[in-house]
Amino acid sequence: MRINNSQNMNLSTQNSPFKGSQPKMGQNAIPAKANMPIKTSIFYVNDVHGKMTNMERIMTVSDIYDKKYVDPKVATLKLASGDIILGANYTSNMVANKFLNWIGVTANGLGNHELDVIPSKLAELMKSAKYNLLAVNATVDKNSPMFGKIEKSKIEEEAGQKFGIIGVAPSDMAERVKLNDSVREIKIDDFETTKKKVQAEVNRLKQLGIDKIILLSHSGFNQDKQLAQETEGVDIILGGHSHNMVKDVEKDVNLFTSKSGEPVVITQAGKDGEHIGVLDVEWTEDGVLSKVQNNVINTRKFNRTLDSRTAVEEIIGKPEMLGTVSYADPEPKNRLVANNPHGCMIVDAMRSELGTDIAILNAGNIRGHFDVGKVDSRLINDITPFEDKMLVCSFSEKEIVDAINVGAKSLVAHNSKPGILLMSGMKYSITDKGELLSLTYTDRNGVEEAIDIKNPNPNRKFTCAVDDFFAMGGDNYLPTNEKPDFIVKRYDVDKNKLACDYIKKLNQPMEIRDDQRVKIVKS
Repeated sequence: MRINNSQNMNLSTQNSPFKGSQPKMGQNAIPAKANMPIKTSIFYVNDVHGKMTNMERIMTVSDIYDKKYVDPKVATLKLASGDIILGANYTSNMVANKFLNWIGVTANGLGNHELDVIPSKLAELMKSAKYNLLAVNATVDKNSPMFGKIEKSKIEEEAGQKFGIIGVAPSDMAERVKLNDSVREIKIDDFETTKKKVQAEVNRLKQLGIDKIILLSHSGFNQDKQLAQETEGVDIILGGHSHNMVKDVEKDVNLFTSKSGEPVVITQAGKDGEHIGVLDVEWTEDGVLSKVQNNVINTRKFNRTLDSRTAVEEIIGKPEMLGTVSYADPEPKNRLVANNPHGCMIVDAMRSELGTDIAILNAGNIRGHFDVGKVDSRLINDITPFEDKMLVCSFSEKEIVDAINVGAKSLVAHNSKPGILLMSGMKYSITDKGELLSLTYTDRNGVEEAIDIKNPNPNRKFTCAVDDFFAMGGDNYLPTNEKPDFIVKRYDVDKNKLACDYIKKLNQPMEIRDDQRVKIVKS
């Protein structure tokens, strides 16, 4: 069953207003319980991941939205579902924080990447935030700078209507955030406890007379479906974390019935700020959804205006021109489980700049791609934005094989996480079922030799360029360890700085070609 499944707002970049902005009753629409509908429009974002160029495009879309939605009888909300920030670079995080202010977001659910920032720096960011950071399932240490700065929920009043907004942080937070003070000072409940806390907060809001409840959930789509069906009183779940693209409203896909028999709609707008959503709804007088239209908008169709670029560059400075790309293969559809020539360029830079035998980079670290044309430092920051610290480590054959096997299992994981490993100086092949078939090492003279993957040598060592996220057990490629004994040298720079230096030294146009250094074979 589909309900008002008009999935695009038919926007163009030529100052065209939003079209199809009012919900229309389809033949399978949610039956109304009253004659006086309450109209609401929700502009939503999730998992922008610090992508500044896409933030600038979203600012353009937001301006168009603001000009369209001027009816005082229609309540308008702007909400975010987490992972707007990404990485530890405070300057980049300032942009992400300001971005939410610039587009008028009033509440953001706590995502795992918000905790890439250490508590003292996150608290500093929140001083200038015009939005509330929400997580009903977060417990903050009383001695933490973040104590009192994460709320369970907030009540918003728009166009004479009150809305309860509840935040939900991911229950796998500790697995998704590298070892830092954030996960020591901010604890997130397991999912079963989270469900109970969501229900308790809904009940509290209901007692205050709030009957329109929205969750800003960074739990992922599968857990959001459970929240929809195993609680009561929730009307809308604006999701994140799993990077789903939810374009329609379809029964038993993203339209469910709560424990009390009322409709619950779930939506999510993908990842990296490539899309945003506008959810237009109508409610009955007793706070039950009666009409829904979900509109997903491709932000790449919109220009980055001079005003938005200037606002960003006032914080980060002007970009440095590095070089050009003369040819670029397309990036893979799923960067987590495919050889990625754009990521391979970054890992080659790591190996070259640090002078190691090999380099290893988790595929999830790559968040963008090269295009033919000029390359500047902002593009590199878009491609690899995390701002981890670089290390030279000494890894055995066995440690390398074990880490590759962890990544290979992503091919059969429902969410493709944590992702395969990209490598420089080594090549490997795996089946589409996640079985490692072969591994070779190529030395600086181009001599290639096979490594026995069945009996990898625990005593043969390779110097390896990695970041501290990987080395300390992030995403469990290696055992979690705050001070691993295999670290040889530490650098106070990230791979984006290495990539910038590498490209400048090339002093010639780059070709981004898929060399199949990771081969995935059908089993």
